[in-house]
This record gives sequence, C-alpha cells and structure tokens, in this order.
Amino acid sequence: MDHDYALTPVPSEARGRTPRFWSLYAGEHAAGTEFMIGPLFIAAGIGARDLLLGLLLGNLLAVLTWRFLTMPIAATWRLTLYRQLELVAGHRFVIVYNLANALLFCALAGAMVTVSATAVGVVVPVTMPQLNELWPTGLAWVGIVAVIGALFTLFAAIGYEWVARVANWCAPWLLVGFLACGLVALPKLGVHSLADFARLSGEIWTGGDPLPGQTKFTFWHVLFFSWCCNAAMHFGMGDLSILRFARSKAAGWAPAGGMYLGHYMAWVAASLLYAVQLRADPTNTAVLPGPLAYGAIGIAGLLCVIIAGWTTANPTIYRAGLAVHALRPQSSRFVVTCAVGVVVTIIGMFPVIAMRLLDFVGLYGTVLAPVGALLAVHHFVLRKGEPMTSADPHPATWIFYTAWLGSLALCAIPLSRGVFASFLTVPAWLLCGVIFWGLHKVTIKTQG
Repeated sequence: MDHDYALTPVPSEARGRTPRFWSLYAGEHAAGTEFMIGPLFIAAGIGARDLLLGLLLGNLLAVLTWRFLTMPIAATWRLTLYRQLELVAGHRFVIVYNLANALLFCALAGAMVTVSATAVGVVVPVTMPQLNELWPTGLAWVGIVAVIGALFTLFAAIGYEWVARVANWCAPWLLVGFLACGLVALPKLGVHSLADFARLSGEIWTGGDPLPGQTKFTFWHVLFFSWCCNAAMHFGMGDLSILRFARSKAAGWAPAGGMYLGHYMAWVAASLLYAVQLRADPTNTAVLPGPLAYGAIGIAGLLCVIIAGWTTANPTIYRAGLAVHALRPQSSRFVVTCAVGVVVTIIGMFPVIAMRLLDFVGLYGTVLAPVGALLAVHHFVLRKGEPMTSADPHPATWIFYTAWLGSLALCAIPLSRGVFASFLTVPAWLLCGVIFWGLHKVTIKTQG
C-alpha cells in the first residue's frame, strides 16, 4: 500500500493545513548550513549594502518563484517530482535524472551532517576542519559524523509525517537561537543601537578583498545566490514532493518563513559571529559553526547547530530517498532511505562540500533546475494548466534529454571560465525550456 503516496496523487484527507508548511520551511531553512553561509559571505569580501539589499531582493524572488511556479503544479498534479517526470518524460529519463538528483541531494545533506559534527567537536576531543580542508581530520571526526548521520537518517526514513513533526517541534527554538547569536554578537562589535549598526556595518562587512581561495562577492552575487541557492526546490520542482501535501495554494507563500526568518536573519547573524571571531583573532579564519555558536550562547548554541542540521538534513535525505526509490518502486522506501543515509554520512566525513558551500549550492541548482523548466513548459504551455490523462500523447523522450543536457552543455562553457555558478541557474532554466518547447513544436509540425 502506498502509505507515503510515492506513486499516487495525495488524496484530500492526507493534505495538511497551511501553518504546518510555514513551520516546515522555517525549520528547514533555519539550518546548520546557515552558520556556514553567513561567515562565507564575509570570507568573500562582501560589503554591507550589497549583502543586506541583495538578500532582501533575492529572497523575494525565491518566494515568488515557489508561489507562482512550483505551487500551481503541485496543487494540480499532487505527485512527487519523480513520479510526474516518469509520466511526462518516461522511466528512462527519470533514471538518469534521479541518479544526478540523488547524488547532489546526498552531497548537500552530507554538508549538513558536517556542520552538526562541528558542534559535537566542541565537547569531544577532535581535530576540526579548517576553511580549505578537503579530507577527514581523523578517526574521532569520522566516528562523530557516523553517529550523527545515522540519527538523521532514521527520522528521514520513517517518512513525511516525521519530517514535518521534527520541523514543527524545532523551528521556534532554532529561530530564537539564531536571533540570540546575532544579538549577543552585536555588542561585541560595538553595536548598541540602530544608529551604531548603520555606522559600523561597513566595518563588519567591509567589501574588501576575499580570503584566499574564496570568490569576491558583489550585490549581484548575493542576489542570485539567495534567489537560486534553492533553485532545485522551486525552479527545479523538487518541492513538489512537499507541497503536494498542501491543502491550499496559500502554502506556496510558506517559503517566505524560511527565506526571511531563516536565510536572511540566520545568514546575517552567522556573519556577525564570524566578524567577532576575526576581530578577536584575524588569523583565525576557520568557519566552524559549532565553536561560533558556542562562543555566543554556550551549550544552547551547540544544540542550535545540531538541531538546525537535523531539521534540514531530514527533508533532504527524504527527498534523496524518494529519488532513488523511484528507480525501484517495488522496493521498501524505508530501506532505500537508510541506504541513502549511508552515502550521506560518508560524504559528511569529508568537509570539502561544507567549506565550499557557496560554489556547490550554485552548481547544484544549475544542474537540477533546468528539469523543472521541462515540467513548467509542459504544464503551463502545452497542457494549459491541466494534468495529463492516459490518453494524451507524450512528447518524445529524446526531446527531454536534448533540452536538459543541451542547456547544461551551453552553461558549462562560462562555468569552466570561472563564472559564478549561481549566475547560470536562471539562464540554464530558460535555455532548457526554450529548447524543449522549440523541439516539441518542430516534431509536431513534422508529424503533421
């Protein structure tokens, strides 16, 4: 029986009220990785105005994309991304996509395990990774990551209901924790009022040269990064798997809780913690969420980092499990998700993904987002907003391959020349949609 509706539309009796989605998104995006991204902005030499304005507009664009692009498709089809792709593009296309999708999801969830491990590393003797670290730092580090990865995987494997419950339980505490970290850091930077903040913000986010090995960030880097860091979820339709459970389309606004309470507030707060660390010791450039939070609010900070990683790893492992399960629908989703969790845990032992998170997130979105353009064109243009029936003709499978891989090939050229990956996400999405629509029109005329 399809208890988690992996293969069938979510029935009305299984759909949830809108408030639970606000909690889910706030919990997922008030994440342990926010403790990484905030400091990395400073490491990238961002200026105060560029950061604050770029985050304001970029997160707004992300919310609008969820609400007006992803939510209408989720509310109409009520299917996971993987099942919908199978119906539209065919099973073989889904196999190729799911392999890429699952691998990237595993890498992202692995970075979240890495982040949570830095909190445990504060109280357990372990060599912590540095800013440009690539490899595991010792057996103690491997053991800590293994235990955390197993716990995270267990809750993800249980299913959507537990994913939502964990988010509902933890979201309020996480938001308070991030806010507390920022408020504690401000006086240490000489900020006691809004006037002080306006006067000293240029000393916190200096806009100077980036640290060695980091990309120099401007307003446009921040805007496109904040818009597209979750591109696989909104442009790429990954959140069809979550929003299909929404009773109302109003749930499409729920990502705003994650974007502004999570991303905006959490990134700024984490930046402040890193600024305090650099002011105390300019040579200490390590980006370690655990020590940063512990230095601000003590044990509560460590719990905040661990739980924040948990609430984000949960839905990410869950999505990766759905992607792999779609390859063999007859298998147990619980067992498949546990196997995915093993891969996530192994990746988490290598800190390179977490330490290069700004670059990885951009690449992750650029690879996966264009597939959402296929569904968007199919739904809004070809289907006029109506779900497909069994009698409807399918576009040829080769068109889907050509559009997706062709858009990636074209974007690979500027990427190989050092263009920031988040700048390429929207062009890749548009290219894929245009190529798909054009090839479909040509084949229809040829057949006619």
